[in-house]
Amino acid sequence: MIKEIRKRSGFAAVIGAPNAGKSTLTNALVGEKVSIVTHKVQTTRFQVRGIAMLTGSDNSQAQVVLVDTPGIFSPKESDRLSRSMVHAAWTGVSDAEVVIHVVDAPAYHRCLNSNGTSQDRLSVEDTKKVSNGLKRIDKKKIFLILNKIDELAHDLTLSLIAEFKKLEIYDEFFLVSAINMEGIKKLSEYLVNLMPISPFLYPADQAADIPSRLMAAEITREKIFLRLHDELPYASTVETENWKNQKNGDVRIDQIIYVRRDSQKPIVLGKGGKTIKSIGASARNDMQDWLGRKVHLFLFVKVRDNWQNDKSHYTETGLEYDA
Repeated sequence: MIKEIRKRSGFAAVIGAPNAGKSTLTNALVGEKVSIVTHKVQTTRFQVRGIAMLTGSDNSQAQVVLVDTPGIFSPKESDRLSRSMVHAAWTGVSDAEVVIHVVDAPAYHRCLNSNGTSQDRLSVEDTKKVSNGLKRIDKKKIFLILNKIDELAHDLTLSLIAEFKKLEIYDEFFLVSAINMEGIKKLSEYLVNLMPISPFLYPADQAADIPSRLMAAEITREKIFLRLHDELPYASTVETENWKNQKNGDVRIDQIIYVRRDSQKPIVLGKGGKTIKSIGASARNDMQDWLGRKVHLFLFVKVRDNWQNDKSHYTETGLEYDA
């Protein structure tokens, strides 16, 4: 008699300081891009659910819903968006079977040896905030992921594990380079065995649980950040204004890029519209790969200095307006 492979499914929350590599790890586990990734801190602004189909060491299968969350930091009281982002991160923990705390290992090591940059020190402070918050979490498995280990010698990672073991809050430790897929298989197998026996929560071929209009906006926002990393401040956003499926199977997408200052508009446009054309071409290519059909993308730039206080923006992304 052939033994039936039991299905498992459940949630794993991916949390950590900004730029620790949470979205890269989520994408690596899912096997395709579901969360945008840039060098800019606080790129992820709301929960993104990536759906990973994983296989355990005993060939059991699990659908692990990875809740990629915004980075946890100390927001200013006057910054509504930042407060909502941090609230969304901790909310992602509540329904998860497993909590995955991702740490930028090289940054943490540099600070332990007193040669970290100001950004490194900020990352470590935020990491400690996450650890302190996890001390209040009961009845959940908590994993520590030391990410970016391709940048550290193996013996140095062992000293980091020793530091985190002192906190007595982590059930397992994993050494990972998400960008190089190192350590992903081992982490996957552990996650499978911790998911409850259950039918799959989503179709097996679905990679993410995010509205199409919102995903399209995220793709364009990623291209803006990658193209204008140094020139454009953090406070810009993208909204999908119109989405029209055409008779021939193509889709027309109209999007608005909101900036906060008149001086920022020409930065996005570029000389002769060169910059926005480049952003649009790159975003359109990603959208076509994602949708599997031709995309006609039209981008417009508008100034709205208070978009962060627009309640509709929070409703669309699932953020709490009054967090």
